[in-house]
Amino acid sequence: MRHHLSAVRNGASRNRLGAVAAASALLLGTAACGSDGGSSSAGSGTIHVLVYGDATNKVEKQLVESFNKTSDVKVVLDTIPGADYQTKLQTIINTSHAPDVFFNWGGGSIAPFVKADLLKPLDEFIAKDPGLKANFLPSVFNTAVIDGKPYGIPMRGTQPVLLFNNKKVLSDNGLTAPTTWEQLLADVQTLKAKGVTPIALGGADQWPTLMWFEYVFDRVAGPGLFQKALGGDTSAWAGADSRKSLGMLKQLIDAGAFGTTFDSVKFTDGGSPALLAKGKAAFELMGSWEYSTHNSNNPEFAKNGLGYSAFPTIAGGAGDPKNIVGNTNNFYSVLKKTEHPEAVAAFLKVMYSDEFVKAQLEIGNLPTTNNTAQFLAASSTPDYSTFQYNLVKQAPSFQLSWDQAYQPSATTKMHTAVQEFFDGKTDADGFIKAMQGLPTS
Repeated sequence: MRHHLSAVRNGASRNRLGAVAAASALLLGTAACGSDGGSSSAGSGTIHVLVYGDATNKVEKQLVESFNKTSDVKVVLDTIPGADYQTKLQTIINTSHAPDVFFNWGGGSIAPFVKADLLKPLDEFIAKDPGLKANFLPSVFNTAVIDGKPYGIPMRGTQPVLLFNNKKVLSDNGLTAPTTWEQLLADVQTLKAKGVTPIALGGADQWPTLMWFEYVFDRVAGPGLFQKALGGDTSAWAGADSRKSLGMLKQLIDAGAFGTTFDSVKFTDGGSPALLAKGKAAFELMGSWEYSTHNSNNPEFAKNGLGYSAFPTIAGGAGDPKNIVGNTNNFYSVLKKTEHPEAVAAFLKVMYSDEFVKAQLEIGNLPTTNNTAQFLAASSTPDYSTFQYNLVKQAPSFQLSWDQAYQPSATTKMHTAVQEFFDGKTDADGFIKAMQGLPTS
């Protein structure tokens, strides 16, 4: 799950001591792997795979255990807690403690590493095993293609952003999941009057707030505005559609949709999901990993209390109502200096195996392999998995999360602009100016 990235998004709740322990274990483990400037697996008969620490790790552990049963070169799985992932990855990626393989979001998240010549193009792997490309949906696989060369193999699952809800809260207040922006605003007023925070928001993480911008901008302007801005035409941020989008977001904020304490709440420590599960909030806009987060902490709520729907339509908008935003998938990329490329290639092959697909579906993730559809009905979450599958399949546009589409050096400035706009510390002009100042290359 996104940082998201730079604060990163696939998260399950974890306490501070757990985060410190996991980070310490990673550092201790990598420190023991030699310091000669080579791969962390140099001379050890192991390859180190670095992943984002969250509820999905149990599947990754399962796959590693299966792989290690038959491989002479063993995989060591290292995890970094989600909120720390991007920062620590940046710290170790060009050191002797760098992993052989690491989790990322494709796009801008790996572009600087490609530019620095740290990553291994996967052409040779694919030439020997065409399935490393052919077994994945092209629109997803291409997210990690840079300058015509593939640098990532999809792993985990696609992660569209959905509007989740607490079914009981909606039922108790005579509401249904909103299908239009007007209905969402009306629901906000109803819930406020009943003393319920309408929308849970992990504003302290910043990236959950960004999701609201991504969807509103897409519904109002379509994907073209963001693509122009990302390509260097920063005038797109100052256009009429951009200002309309910001006006609609301000309308939602001023209506009290998110309460008043959202900047002290995080998703990454389980705070905002808890508000939803405990009925203190009615909605949460979040990536599809919301299900696995609740399934880890409160399986009963995940099974019977958690609802979900597509983002509401916006009348008169240029964006197709079927468009979605989020992370097309996560990816494994390979360090050029790995000393066990054959073992790495064999491990990546696992990412399109039947075992992989079944295990991901079991926790609510939706793999982007060509064989996924045949396992949907038999999964433990058939309705949820099928809903996501159809949403992704039918989407004319799947916009990669803004803070992943841009390079990492833009993340802090982007997140700050988003948070300050929500806090009323800057207006539309201030937000536009900040976005126009983001690095685009």
